[in-house]
Parts: sequence; structure tokens; C-alpha cells
Amino acid sequence: MIVGFVGSGSMAAAIARGWAGEFEQMLFSDSGSGRAQELAQELGGEATSNDEIARRADLVVLAVKPNKLDEVAPALGEAREVVSVLAVVTLERLRAALPAAEHVLRVMPNIGVEVRQGVMCVAGSLGEEAQDKLARLGWVVEIPEDAFDQATAVMGCSPAYLALVAEALADAGAAAGLDPKLARDLVAETAAGTAALLREHDPKAVQKAVASPGGSTEAGLEALDREGARAAFAAAVEASLARMKG
Repeated sequence: MIVGFVGSGSMAAAIARGWAGEFEQMLFSDSGSGRAQELAQELGGEATSNDEIARRADLVVLAVKPNKLDEVAPALGEAREVVSVLAVVTLERLRAALPAAEHVLRVMPNIGVEVRQGVMCVAGSLGEEAQDKLARLGWVVEIPEDAFDQATAVMGCSPAYLALVAEALADAGAAAGLDPKLARDLVAETAAGTAALLREHDPKAVQKAVASPGGSTEAGLEALDREGARAAFAAAVEASLARMKG
């Protein structure tokens, strides 16, 4: 099976890295940035044109900027299976732009797909083999299209917010005397374990299990409340939604 990426930006790169070794061949295009060639060299693929990707690829990943859809669509007339990661572009609009495609799937992934631990909100359909390939990248959840913006604000943007939390904790640890790299590693491994716990337990239960009454964790949680941490994260989600709605 051959996969082609129309657009070679950050999300296309994350998906391609997550799929390394899964496809017979990877094809990449860009609008002149040179990223297609860089990814091709990194992953052993080939940089080529949009129409060549449509002709040769069994699965096309559409990863250009949303306002470029009408510009690139004419070259994709031969594409039969298309995965779109274009924010705010609906299935209806995708199908109108790509009328010959047999399967069109709208996907909102997050950056975790690079290490096959992503979250992918989807609407639409794919062939069985392509669905299996997508599942290799992480957790796939089908949601209504009218929930895509809200889901994006929570799962698409949050890796950056969680990384900010990790950075702040590691910096605080380093300021308290830890080796900076050790502090980062401690936070990263703790985050991985906490993620596993959150798959099994409610967030409140995890907090309660860690924060003994009168203990140091309780003191830390009280400090976060005083500093407005919860309100700050709510504001971040609201700001993301407002930006998506224009």
C-alpha cells in the first residue's frame, strides 16, 4: 500500500513518522517549502507533485492549510481514499471538492500520533485496510462533526498545555536544586504513569489518592487553586474555540 501526503507540515510529519515502516512507499508534496524533500529523506520516501500522488497513492492524506483546499483539489481527481486533517473543513465541503473519491474521512489528530499514542477524532469513512493503518497511530473515536471544534480545543491543543505544565514543573524542580535533565525526566515519566492511571480512574480519584489530608500535595493543590490554575486552563480552551470560530 502506498500513502501520499499532500502537504508536509508539522501534522503531516507526525503522522508520517508514526507510520514509518507501515507502507510500501511514502510520497510527499509541498507548496515550495522544501519540507517534502526533508521528510522523504528522513523516512525513505519520495518528494513529488500533487497529481502524481493522486495517481500513485492508495491513500492520500490531505494536510494543506484549509484555505488551500480549492487550489489543490483539481490535482487530486484520481484520489480514491482521502484522509483530511484540515481544521474546520467539513465532510460536505471535502466531498464537493473531491467528487471522485470513494472514501473521505475527516480526522482531527493530535501530535501523539508521532509515537503511535495519538488521539484521532473522526467523521466519514475509509476502506478496511486504511482504517487499520489509521488505528496504528493511537485511539480513534468517531464523533459528530458539530463537536469537532470542542474536541480540538480539548485534545488537539492540550498537548501544548500539558507540555507547558511539564516545563513549569521541571523548571521549578531545577530551581529547587535538581539537575535540569533529571527534573525533566522525572516529570515526563510521572506524566506517562499518570496518563495510564487516568485511563482507569476518574481525575478526582487520582488527586485524592495522591493528596493525603494535611500533606505536601494538598498544599500544592491549594496553591494552584489560589493562583487560578483551573480558571487558566478553562480560559485556554475558550480562547482556542474563539480562534477556531474566527
